[in-house]
Amino acid sequence: MDSAPLSVLERIASALERLSPPPPSLDGVDQADAFVWLPERGRLLAVPHVAHVPATLLQGVDSQRQTLMDNTEHFARGLPANNAMLWGSRGMGKSSLVKGAHALVNQVEGKPCAPGQGRVALVEIQREDLATLPELLAMLRQSPRRFILFCDDLSFEKEDRDYKALKSVLDGGIAGRPENVLFYATSNRRHLMPREMIENERATAINPSEATEEKVSLSDRFGLWLGFHACPQAVFLDMVRTYAGERALPISDEDLTARANQWAITRGGRSGRVAFQFIEDLTAELASSR
Repeated sequence: MDSAPLSVLERIASALERLSPPPPSLDGVDQADAFVWLPERGRLLAVPHVAHVPATLLQGVDSQRQTLMDNTEHFARGLPANNAMLWGSRGMGKSSLVKGAHALVNQVEGKPCAPGQGRVALVEIQREDLATLPELLAMLRQSPRRFILFCDDLSFEKEDRDYKALKSVLDGGIAGRPENVLFYATSNRRHLMPREMIENERATAINPSEATEEKVSLSDRFGLWLGFHACPQAVFLDMVRTYAGERALPISDEDLTARANQWAITRGGRSGRVAFQFIEDLTAELASSR
C-alpha cells in the first residue's frame, strides 16, 4: 500500500481516538502507589517516585501536619475520614504536606513499602480535568484499593462553572462518595474563588444572599480546613536549620542564619519554599568549594 494513504489513515484513526477516548481502565493500578489521571486516555499513569519533602522536616505547621496525618491514617484503616482543603500563603508546605502524609502512611516499620503495596494510592488530577471527576470516581469505585485524589492549586475564575461539578462530586450525588476515595486540595484562596467573583454574583443575582452562599458552600464540602499563614523570622530560621541539619551541611549556625536572612530579603519574603531553595543553593555552593 502507498505510504501516503497509510499516513492519512493513521491520522484519521488518531483523530477518532481523541474524539472517542477508550473506556476507563484500572490496568496497572496495583503496580504503583501514585498516579496521574489522564482522562483523554481513560487511565492512570503510574508515578514510580513521588518528589516530596519528608513530612517530619516541615516546620511551623505542627498542628496542620498532625490533623492531616490523623485523617489520612483513619482513611488508610478504613475508618471515617474527611475531604481536606489546605489553604493559605504560598510556599508554606501545603502540597508538600499532602505528599508527605501519603508517604508516611505507606511506610512499613519506618521504610517505604514495595511498589503497589501501599495502603493508600495518591492520584493527582489537574484543575482543567475536574469535569471528568465523575468518570474517575466511577472507575475507582470498582477497585479494592483506597485512593486520595489530589488537586494542587485549586481555584476558580469568573465565568468558570466547574465548581458546580466539584460540589456534586464532593457530596457524592445519589450514589454517594465512594468509600475508598478521599479528595485533598490546596489553594491560595480560602473560598477557592476571587472576592470580585463572589461580589459580582451577589450584585447580579435575584437573591444576592443565595448566590453568595452557593459560592462559599463549595469550601463547606471539605470537612477539614487547614490554614497556612506567612511565617515569622524565627520559624523561617527553624526551617533552614532543619533542612541544613538533615543534610549535615558544614556551616556554623551564625553564618547559616545570616545567609538565610539575606536570601529571604532578595526573595522578598519568608516561607518554607524559600528556605528549601536557599538550602538547595547552599548545598551546591558548599559542595563545589570542597
